Amino acid sequence: MQKKDFVTLIMSTVGGILFALGMCMALIPEWGAFTPGIAVGLVGAAVLLIMVLVRRKMSGKKAISFNGRTIGITLLGVAGAIVLGVGMCMTMVWDMMISGIIVGIVGIVALLCLIPAVKGLK
Repeated sequence: MQKKDFVTLIMSTVGGILFALGMCMALIPEWGAFTPGIAVGLVGAAVLLIMVLVRRKMSGKKAISFNGRTIGITLLGVAGAIVLGVGMCMTMVWDMMISGIIVGIVGIVALLCLIPAVKGLK
């Protein structure tokens, strides 16, 4: 295993766990930890963003270049994740099963659209 792969593994695991725990803290009302959950989630998101920058640096690539395609792909990913999350909340928290499943499927389809957007069609 290369050093950059190991560093990516550790940072993505820590960042993913912090982000997931923060979102659980914020979205499960029985825990009563909305504000600390947001803080923990933001720390997890920051670790994941730093992981991307560290990985690119260790791979010898330049920092992320911002152009229209990159911004569009990022917005599609963010929108798809938010729509999927709203669908999950609708089914698990707000007791709106059928409409939540439909919204979740729309989010999944949006996230699946990332594959041809990033890799392209051949």
